[in-house]
Amino acid sequence: MHFNRNNYSFKWDDIGDITLGRPKMGELTNVTVYRMMQYSLRSVLNAEMGAQKAADIFYRAGFLAGEQFYFNRLQKNLPLNLFVAQLQQELIDLGIGILRIEDADTEKLNFTLVVAEDLDCSGLPVTGETVCDYDEGFIAGIFEAYTGKPFIVKEIDCWSNGSRVCRFSAMAK
Repeated sequence: MHFNRNNYSFKWDDIGDITLGRPKMGELTNVTVYRMMQYSLRSVLNAEMGAQKAADIFYRAGFLAGEQFYFNRLQKNLPLNLFVAQLQQELIDLGIGILRIEDADTEKLNFTLVVAEDLDCSGLPVTGETVCDYDEGFIAGIFEAYTGKPFIVKEIDCWSNGSRVCRFSAMAK
């Protein structure tokens, strides 16, 4: 593991050998546990640094995770349609959400992606805000790693702002 409090950078190997470490419990956990971690961490970051800085940190963490996810879970050099199909299946298999591409301009690399049953927000109370900063970064990290081009991803619809899905605009810079 690469953990050193003074000089830590997440790598896929840091996840460890879950099969070895959890022979009876395995890889599965309850969504409540994931959300407890995410929203308690967000609460502390908001209090310590402000909401915008917390959102930026979640985006950056999601981006790093998305890059690592691409390089460690997805097959490289696939045509776009096969890449998306593989990504959709991985997200379902891991219980992250149900992805579909709603709109695609493949020449400009501009996409509208929809995620149903999103791990981060589906079922949250309606607050009028979007909350999936981590997901924005995660998607940007995956698409940047796949295309080799920087991406800007912005959530435009969220369960928290009254939608029943998360909708993201993903655009190459």
